[in-house]
Amino acid sequence: MHKLTRPAAPSCLRKYSYKKHQWKDVNSEDKSEIWYQLDQMQSKRCAYCESAIVTTQKGSTSHIEHFQQRARARKETFTWDNFFGSCNRQDSCGKHKDEQQYQPADLIKPDIEDPEQLLVFAPDGSVHPKADLSDADKHRADETIRIFNLNGSLQEIRKFEVIGYVQTAEYIAEIAAEYGPEEWQPLLQEELEKIQDLPFETAIRHILCR
Repeated sequence: MHKLTRPAAPSCLRKYSYKKHQWKDVNSEDKSEIWYQLDQMQSKRCAYCESAIVTTQKGSTSHIEHFQQRARARKETFTWDNFFGSCNRQDSCGKHKDEQQYQPADLIKPDIEDPEQLLVFAPDGSVHPKADLSDADKHRADETIRIFNLNGSLQEIRKFEVIGYVQTAEYIAEIAAEYGPEEWQPLLQEELEKIQDLPFETAIRHILCR
């Protein structure tokens, strides 16, 4: 999970009102328009776990996710700021969230705040609250991990993705221990540029920058 910059709302949303419509009333053309804007924000990555997702109707591995559940916040059904693109894993991310009881204010909302101020990824694929957080921020970090189940099956998936970068990080650390920044910083920057927009980019970056 990393900071997202939300683009302008799709114009099609103006046609819908929670007073008159339900989510099922949104036609496929309008959903494609919504997905286009979500892809601009997320680069075809799940907003929560950063796995690659297919967002076209053919072969889709994703769904349009309501951060505040429609059943509990009907007024937010067509609110653009309430939309994210999520993977379709049943045991994590949006689908797992919707089976839980939670307060939206207790979760990190990645288009509003930077999740990396609260979360840190480890070489074993796990994610944890950062050290020295306030009690309130630690609670929100813990709740985000729990509600999206970011340490369930995702931990092994993440571990597989980051393991190849552990040796690279160790090599850069060895260079940094022997030489000055002019030697190791270009190496690190080169690796960071290579991983831009890769699935699980944040977890990989945390390994490289440890």
